[in-house]
Amino acid sequence: MSLSRSRIPDQRWYIHPDQSDRAVQLALETNRSPLLTQVLLNRGLETFEDIQEFLDPQQELPSALEDFPDLAVSLELLINAINDKTRIAICGDYDADGMTSTALLLRALRYLGGRVDYAIPSRMSEGYGINTRIVEEFYEEGVGLILTVDNGIAAHQPIERARELGLTIIVTDHHDLPPELPNANAILNPKLIAEESPYRSMAGVGVAYVLALCLAQSFGQTRELQNSLLELFTLGTIADLAPLTGVNRRWVKRGLQLLPKSKMAGIQALIQIAGLSNEKNLKPEAIGFRLGPRINAIGRIGDPQVVIELLVTDDDGVALEQAMKCEIENKRRQQLCEQIEKEAIEYYEDSSFDAKADRVLLLVKRDWHHGVIGIVASRLVERYGVPVFIGTYEDDDHIRGSARSIPEFNVFEALEFCKDLMLKSGGHKAAGGFSFKADRLDEIRDRLRTFAHQSLKTEHLKPLVTIDVEADLAQIDLALHAQLDVLHPCGMENPEPVFWTPNVLVTEQRRIGKGHIKLVLESAGQKVNAIAWRWGEYFPLPSPLDVAYRVKSNEWNNQVSVQLEVLGVRFPGQSSQTEFRFSDRVYHCTMLDQKELRIQNAKGDILVIQKGQKIGTLGRSDQTVQEVDVSQAPYYDLVKAAVNALAI
Repeated sequence: MSLSRSRIPDQRWYIHPDQSDRAVQLALETNRSPLLTQVLLNRGLETFEDIQEFLDPQQELPSALEDFPDLAVSLELLINAINDKTRIAICGDYDADGMTSTALLLRALRYLGGRVDYAIPSRMSEGYGINTRIVEEFYEEGVGLILTVDNGIAAHQPIERARELGLTIIVTDHHDLPPELPNANAILNPKLIAEESPYRSMAGVGVAYVLALCLAQSFGQTRELQNSLLELFTLGTIADLAPLTGVNRRWVKRGLQLLPKSKMAGIQALIQIAGLSNEKNLKPEAIGFRLGPRINAIGRIGDPQVVIELLVTDDDGVALEQAMKCEIENKRRQQLCEQIEKEAIEYYEDSSFDAKADRVLLLVKRDWHHGVIGIVASRLVERYGVPVFIGTYEDDDHIRGSARSIPEFNVFEALEFCKDLMLKSGGHKAAGGFSFKADRLDEIRDRLRTFAHQSLKTEHLKPLVTIDVEADLAQIDLALHAQLDVLHPCGMENPEPVFWTPNVLVTEQRRIGKGHIKLVLESAGQKVNAIAWRWGEYFPLPSPLDVAYRVKSNEWNNQVSVQLEVLGVRFPGQSSQTEFRFSDRVYHCTMLDQKELRIQNAKGDILVIQKGQKIGTLGRSDQTVQEVDVSQAPYYDLVKAAVNALAI
């Protein structure tokens, strides 16, 4: 097949600098594969001691009471409320993080003797977060203390109303901080603590877990509660795609060991209907792709009370009934996603919009289900490589939507940039939600386009495949797969390793399922099975190709074999890279497609220059970059040294 006529994904590859000498040395010290030690070097683990601490954390954690300024007062308020029989109400959220947080604190507070109930705002009619209606209803019901979970950090008016009514309110949240904090009695948010704190990366369920655990310790009831709380923390942390670093990684690792043998009726029912009952060890992807979606489906298109009852009940029959409702709603969610994704692609490709020129895509259409458009936004980000904002009409006058991003674009900052045009908005760097009046649509489209042009360069507008190290297919076996297991739990900010192999032959391929490709790949006489999820539109793939992939295992007829999960392909010879020294420092440089030069220093800062341009960008792939003039010192001589090293 002619390469010029073959269609493959339009991607950009970033390959970590090769440190093979150091990787081999660490492999000898740790008795592990050099491929694994190269991955660990890429994660910033440069010594034997760093690696040991990462793989088997032994360092004692700092006290949460020291790191969270308002934790002590929060505990005092809750202890007094429990002892005084004051009615407590939790205001949760309808995503997996919010629902697991709500269930976690319900179980803990009820076990400790609290008079506690909960409310979750309507996704369809009210949107995210505590609101004045909920506050006033709590007041009328005799509630004395309100506890928000996974929301509240930007809810100034509802919190002010609660204080006016004489209610005590504790905010627990993890979302980015607004310019001014609300007037709550106490606020627990990891964004308010030191950046170096191991608690910094927690999701909402992590904050709830710390609060509940400290409360249980205050009552001397930790032993009875700790396992169920840790299981809910694990479920919510992974389902919310929280970073698996710091305490998240440490606690999730322990929680994953507990889940298969959980004594919680709801967890066991969920595992059963997801077909995981025979799994002795659960990995994050089992939650991310099997358990989490069934919980999230309820929050997206069903009644969150189903999940709360599932996770707090001790009755096996009730648990199975609620789990089956999750299963039914998840299937409906899948159908809605497929339908809306298809409509969104057709709508965009028939329109005059140009996502690459605008550097952002905003699509709004009637009759799309608000509960699933965030998932569709993620799929369009994968497809088009730009930040995606999707909205649907709540009525003739109002639009509500969700946003998903690429690494170099901050959704929270983009929404803040449009705040004067919005009715409501919030979120974090990678995702967010918003609502605005329909007649503001064109203004918001222009404002987002302006922000995108300030934030993004044209080189950012391709899906990014980040690759750890080159490997021969002969090195990819079950022994390596077993060694890679020490990296788990993998997830956000601790990704599964990605390998690449050049000049791979595609010897067999066929479409399977709903738009996937099953492959047999060959290199140097070594063959291996592979699968490319959701790549049906690229069938048939050309050959040969450079292939980027994750290493998985596949069990069939009681036989276990290695299977590659294809993440990226490119035509051979599209880039070159090397190491060089400049001013007594070591740099790594890469030339992509003969038109993009990348130079990385030992700290991970990357200088990117497009061919023929004198303005480049300097920064890290996961942070905001700055423009620099590469025709001026010190960049000019550095670029010249890189070009010489690449012999171009």
